[in-house]
Amino acid sequence: MTMVRLIAVILVLVGLLGFGWAATKAYAIDLGDILKVGGVAFLVTQYDDQIDSFITSALGEREAAAQGATKVVPILSLGGGGYVGAAQVVGNPENVQRVKAVIQVEGRFGSGRAQLLVPATTDKATGSPDRAKGVGVSAVVEFRI
Repeated sequence: MTMVRLIAVILVLVGLLGFGWAATKAYAIDLGDILKVGGVAFLVTQYDDQIDSFITSALGEREAAAQGATKVVPILSLGGGGYVGAAQVVGNPENVQRVKAVIQVEGRFGSGRAQLLVPATTDKATGSPDRAKGVGVSAVVEFRI
């Protein structure tokens, strides 16, 4: 799939989800937010290779490309507002292949905030994430829900 087609798919999805969000804002459980989370996670899973290539290219143009194996996985955020998106992880090929998601935990303290990014071998944001050893996060792409 070409990059232009990928961007078109993302724009259509964001437009449809934005409409769904506005239409359901009166409900306690926001259907638009649920659709946005599912839609972005689906797109990340379907187009992980293309997103990975785009991130690697963009970083390479600035001589900041990650060294080692890379992979794009969904990012799940907890605390500090709701976001959903993708994270590029980097490291040893065996360890990178085990990563299913990046768990992001945010917290505020005084005038500061903390943002913890944990490459995990599970795609569940509940409980204690099983941290993938020897893997780091090289890029994050997020959308506020």
